[in-house]
Amino acid sequence: MEKMFLVSKSCNLVFIFLTIVGHSSCLPRSEESLCTAEELAKYSIVFTGRWSQASFPKQYPLYRPPAQWSSLLGVTHSTDYRMWKKHGPASNGVRDFAEKGEAWSLMKEIETAGEKIQSVHGIFSMGSISSGTGQATTELEAHSRHPFVSFMVRIVPSPDWFVGVDSLNLCDGNQWKQSVTLDLHPYDAGTDSGFTFSSPNFATIPQATVTAITASSPSHPANSFFYPRLKSLPPIAKMSFTKIKGRIDSFLDIQSNVTVTGNEIEENVSETPLDCEVSVWSPWGLCKGSCGSMGLKNRTRYIRMKSANNGTACPNLDEQRECEPENCV
Repeated sequence: MEKMFLVSKSCNLVFIFLTIVGHSSCLPRSEESLCTAEELAKYSIVFTGRWSQASFPKQYPLYRPPAQWSSLLGVTHSTDYRMWKKHGPASNGVRDFAEKGEAWSLMKEIETAGEKIQSVHGIFSMGSISSGTGQATTELEAHSRHPFVSFMVRIVPSPDWFVGVDSLNLCDGNQWKQSVTLDLHPYDAGTDSGFTFSSPNFATIPQATVTAITASSPSHPANSFFYPRLKSLPPIAKMSFTKIKGRIDSFLDIQSNVTVTGNEIEENVSETPLDCEVSVWSPWGLCKGSCGSMGLKNRTRYIRMKSANNGTACPNLDEQRECEPENCV
């Protein structure tokens, strides 16, 4: 409950901040023009969470807190700014957002970039989603000299995992793209070494770089996204951008809506097979039996994780072997 409050509080702070620094539209220092389309473009954006227990059955968070998404924080910018970058180190702001959902440091970094190198046109945000599946919508405005979009949404709970986009260009030469839809996959910010959704804080020292989380990387069976039977993970979220008419006169006019739904939000929900995982065998027990005949000894193992979605069933948990009794009666 505490984490859900922090996510909600962070979202409210974002909207307050937008009224202060929402429009920092200035010409970038670079004279190079990458986009010759009309000066401004307005987009409706929809974030769809697809983090369901059917698609991601391993260690799926059901409570304290359940699977959910933080508020989204995004920015329209020029080539001179990067919110985050794959294989690059996370900034302090990205670290705070990825680990705790706290947006102030990251927004301050964005504001500083807009003031110093004039690379930021505007900031946009949308509300948090209180379950793994659901939708949130908002609007953004891009500028022909700031046609790139970057954003982050934290995976809750997680050590420092998020989904997002780095420098998506909404402009195509002399025209704005009418629509863009992207499948989103998880990233690790490289600042916390936890393997599971509910891992305690364990800082990565020295700090690593931002990396993509895949079905086989990190290659550790304890990892919550480790599915060795899969070539790739199913998308955990989706983002769509649709160009609309008009312009944003004030960021106070932006309407951000959140719809929480079940798996019906997607027509086809992929079911990821999860194989049963069992412990190693215990040591063999004592050999029991009567003198003059063969006895039996036993060993056992237990289920670490039950199978799901037609994954490999659990093997036998008990095993017997003939033996010669040492202390027969």
